[in-house]
Amino acid sequence: RLDLVESGGGSVQPGGSLRLSCAISGHSTNCVGWVRQAPGKEREGIVTMSAGSSKYFSDSVRGRFTISRDTMKNTYYLQMNGLKPEDTATYYCAADVQSTGSCYNTFLRQQYTHWGQGTQVTVGS
Repeated sequence: RLDLVESGGGSVQPGGSLRLSCAISGHSTNCVGWVRQAPGKEREGIVTMSAGSSKYFSDSVRGRFTISRDTMKNTYYLQMNGLKPEDTATYYCAADVQSTGSCYNTFLRQQYTHWGQGTQVTVGS
């Protein structure tokens, strides 16, 4: 059993920052990332990080968002800077326990096996 517990969402002004956390327990993972979904829009994979620390970012967040990992805590962090109103969405932490090697397909096709509960991020004045 794999558990993903998210925290850190909230409301922020445009240009502000938020950090999301995703604590993972119960199983080793190769690929961990975040997927977001805004009302009325398709789900969007925004970042994936492999166990080997390779990282993939969507064009919409590259240069503004970063992903990191605390290995001791097995917790992943999504640092979001320069937030824009279009970043408003529910953000889901997700993990893939089946893939080996590259996480590019996991990122591209959002082929995750486990999902967190989601946390709301709202960016507005």
